[in-house]
Amino acid sequence: MASCTLALKAIPNAPRNEVVGWLGDALKVKVHAPALEGRANEELCEFLADALGLPRRAVTVLRGDKSRQKLVRLEGLTLAEARTRLGV
Repeated sequence: MASCTLALKAIPNAPRNEVVGWLGDALKVKVHAPALEGRANEELCEFLADALGLPRRAVTVLRGDKSRQKLVRLEGLTLAEARTRLGV
């Protein structure tokens, strides 16, 4: 099964969840949840899973739990497929 890692720059406390676009090699994503007790990470994973048409368990934060710079693993997609589905 295909899988890939995706570098992200997460922006917590945004008005709504949205994919902003590429910032160098990292995808900039805004999430509504605050960066408290892992809520922003949880919402980020749920939002990405929904946007990519993946089950929630297929999206995990590998690195950057407490940072805006994150590395996320996507199970079931190649990086090219993820880029296509996100439309960015």
